[in-house]
Amino acid sequence: MNHYIVFEVGLALVLIALAGLISTKLRFSVIPFYILIGMAVGPHAFKIWHLDFRFIESAALIEFMGRIGVLFLLFYLGLEFSVGRLVKAGRSIVSGGTIYILINFTLGLILGWGLGFPLEEILVIAGITTISSSAIVAKVLVDLKRTANSETEMILGIIMFEDVFLAVYISILSGLVLSGSSSLGGVLLSALIALGYMLALLVIGRKLVPWLNRVLNIRSGELFALVIFAALFLISGFSETIHVAEAIGALLVGLVLAETEHVKRIEKLVIPFRDFFGAIFFFSFGLTIDPLSLGGEALWYSLAAVIITLIGNFAAGMLAGRSAGLSPRSSANIGLTIVSRGEFSIIMANLGKAGGLLAILQPFAAMYVLILAILGPLLTKESKTIYKLLDKVFKFEKRHLARSSRQPAPATDNE
Repeated sequence: MNHYIVFEVGLALVLIALAGLISTKLRFSVIPFYILIGMAVGPHAFKIWHLDFRFIESAALIEFMGRIGVLFLLFYLGLEFSVGRLVKAGRSIVSGGTIYILINFTLGLILGWGLGFPLEEILVIAGITTISSSAIVAKVLVDLKRTANSETEMILGIIMFEDVFLAVYISILSGLVLSGSSSLGGVLLSALIALGYMLALLVIGRKLVPWLNRVLNIRSGELFALVIFAALFLISGFSETIHVAEAIGALLVGLVLAETEHVKRIEKLVIPFRDFFGAIFFFSFGLTIDPLSLGGEALWYSLAAVIITLIGNFAAGMLAGRSAGLSPRSSANIGLTIVSRGEFSIIMANLGKAGGLLAILQPFAAMYVLILAILGPLLTKESKTIYKLLDKVFKFEKRHLARSSRQPAPATDNE
């Protein structure tokens, strides 16, 4: 290992801290600043004496620390929620998740077709534009203190629903793009394993809550941390081996432990790790984007994709929220919160690259993800103002009140 690797990581932390200070001064979401500072350096940057802003030696370590950040973000989000709330909302989550996937996937297909791409490229573009970023959504919900909001259970449900869809879709697409064929039996088996694993972990975990209460009754803070982190990393890592995203595995662990009487102690333990490694994730994500490759046709294609995604997400959020009996404002929060795209979109673009598809997919995905990774947190923060403006045009509240007056027991929710 290069003896400068610790120095490089230290330099990266200085840049991350600087980005955080700037965002605090400007009172903006910190996520775009972490991403932009990462973009400003990286492999395309320069070296001055020992100050190597390319982060070549430490790139693998920074990327791994970023992966840990995603785990902690989703784990903490699960702690703020619970299996009980998720189970109660099971039917509405399936309905909302289906609505969300259908709208966004269909719009992705239309976009690819409208831009004149071949079939395989169209399918990759649809995948890029359909799946939201679990890490960014989790960070935004925590930062804006919306984990207790009624729409959060639908947001979490859609994230999990997307993961099942992703497992199925990648199985199909990799078969088409990489081998030229796809086994229907293999695809169905992959989907059933992913769904069965998630349900089994939630059900068994809930049954084991009394046992977990006894096991976690540990006085030593050091041993308590080791036990919690062992469970988090082991289950998250195992999830990845059966094609369930490791981030979803972390979310599931958090959902189970949220049912225990030790949840407050776990939250207090996790928060510093969540903030530290979470910041590194967004920085490392920025490192993967070369600003010199952004422009030309890729820019215009990505702008068209962003517009379609904003419209599709808002419509999907309103319909999903309505199916769950949420108010129009809470429904709007769903669409505006899960609009960010990130790690999964990059995975889809890399699949296209591995399959030898058109080279434009890479810069298109990078620009599209960058715009929504920056725009998403800002839209979520200003969701109340955006909703009020749209309500003046579309009269959401008026229609909601009219429907409610025809129903004996209208649903209520926290906003």
